[in-house]
Amino acid sequence: MTIAMHDLPNEKTAPDAIGCVMPDVQAHLRSVFGFDGFRGRQSEVVERVLAGKSTLAVMPTGAGKSLTYQLPATLLDGTCLVVSPLIALMHDQLRSARANGIRAATLTSADADWRETMDAFRAGDLDLLYVAPERASQPQFRELLASSPLSLFAIDEAHCVSEWGHDFRPDYRQLRPLMDAFPHVPRLALTATADEHTRADILAQLGIPESGLVIAGFDRPNIRYAIRHRDSAAKQIERLMAENPGPGIVYAPTRRKVEALAEQLSASTGRPVLAYHAGLPAEVRAANQASFVASEDMVICATIAFGMGIDKPDVRFVAHAGIPKSIEAYYQETGRAGRDGDPANAVMLWGAGDFAQARQRLSELPEDRRAGERTRLDALAALVETPSCRRAILLRHFGESPPENCGNCDNCLNPPKVADITQVARKLLSAVYRTGQSFGFGHIQKVLTGNADDRVRQRGHDQLSVFGIVGTEEAPLLQPLSRALQARGALVATDHGGLALGGDAPAILKGEQSVEIVLPPKREGRRKRGDSGANPVGDPLFEALRDLRRDLAAEAQMPPYVIFHDATLRELAAKRPMDLAEMAGISGVGARKLEAYGDTFLAVIRQY
Repeated sequence: MTIAMHDLPNEKTAPDAIGCVMPDVQAHLRSVFGFDGFRGRQSEVVERVLAGKSTLAVMPTGAGKSLTYQLPATLLDGTCLVVSPLIALMHDQLRSARANGIRAATLTSADADWRETMDAFRAGDLDLLYVAPERASQPQFRELLASSPLSLFAIDEAHCVSEWGHDFRPDYRQLRPLMDAFPHVPRLALTATADEHTRADILAQLGIPESGLVIAGFDRPNIRYAIRHRDSAAKQIERLMAENPGPGIVYAPTRRKVEALAEQLSASTGRPVLAYHAGLPAEVRAANQASFVASEDMVICATIAFGMGIDKPDVRFVAHAGIPKSIEAYYQETGRAGRDGDPANAVMLWGAGDFAQARQRLSELPEDRRAGERTRLDALAALVETPSCRRAILLRHFGESPPENCGNCDNCLNPPKVADITQVARKLLSAVYRTGQSFGFGHIQKVLTGNADDRVRQRGHDQLSVFGIVGTEEAPLLQPLSRALQARGALVATDHGGLALGGDAPAILKGEQSVEIVLPPKREGRRKRGDSGANPVGDPLFEALRDLRRDLAAEAQMPPYVIFHDATLRELAAKRPMDLAEMAGISGVGARKLEAYGDTFLAVIRQY
């Protein structure tokens, strides 16, 4: 489908000309994408692009970042060059763009049709051309770009350009010289994850003025955040899977844990569960990823190497079987849930050992990076240990001022009790110190509670002043206290698995610092399977439409969501259009999709 110009501005149009053409842009939005209006600050970003203004758009995952360059690309003369970090992500976006009738192509090492793509670019037959930063930085690629007009540079995952970003990619640093060679082509940088420092760095590295910063906010209100202590990761994730019948992602810290969880969950739940990590053969990784993208109920267990290349909108939950690297990484990874706007869950399972290992790894970093990474780890510990709203802490981390209660995280829905146990903390830290800072928690617990086993007696620890100073009422608090102190760094692990004092432990011992811990709330009753599913009202027409979508997707060898999202199917089932004209009014049904699938879906609707 060729998109013609409709007397709209080119990249050099003056900003004040935009207002008079926005009605045509709205009509184009309806025709190409099937949407009646823009979401959030999409319209502001699109206006800037059409006016030829360079922009950094910070928009939460699921806010429709790709539309802000795809729509202008169909309206402006020339080709929009999209720089994206992963081939899988490019191919996923390529499928969606083509399904909407946009003339798009990828130029990657995995594409056998590269000659045809280059010819199409030179002929001006492409609206979008996707490339990786490694290719974009090559001199011969710059020569190719000079052979045909460009409308826009779109830099996806723009936080990769910053050393302060959590996914720094050195090749992104080579994009500025490339773009400077085409000074009249505007730049659009896009990211969902960038704190204030990272945003400033992106602007500087990509040559975008400060006035070009558009922040659409970081809140993902459809995601329910929950953080729990890890007692049995497999069983806890089993419960999560039982409550969420749709696709899910489970992040585990090691390849071995990934494979073990995948095997356990597959055997215990009966759901399809696959593994993904860098140690698998490339063809196995690719096949597992393709299966997950195409599935409507599969769970994939993966290391953090998985996910950036996935634009799957219907992921219903993301679970962490261990702590992520930082709040930025946590936000990015949990953001892969609920991109379609439907309810989704993000659950983190953590243990004190996670923080102990993370703090040990800090010593392996270059000296100039340790302070920054320690600050990030402390911020993550605060998120884990907080008794207050999780979402508020996340949003404040990114510079927002959210309300104190979001109503959709574990702490807001089931407020925990907080106990000041500074005196117990002083006893625990004192016992760690007096036993030589070389024993693990189990031994310290026995000393404090007066359990004189052979090991305690052999070392004379039953003669210490701290022996037996914790009574039966305080004893249950020792383990959660130990976790909390390790999370904040007051207790650190030794090379041999013991505990030693660190961080603010001296201040606690001197009575200069208090210690509060969150007492674990009672476990919530299990929600019925399907409460957060795609078909909450149990409409048989919705299921019939979903079956049809699944069959069409299998025949076309594409993921079902590329045809229509669940939200579109629900609206079709609710409104039951009887002809193409009525179906054209359904959100998500653009002209190309109406032509390709309209009659087929109407035939099923008429049966009901």
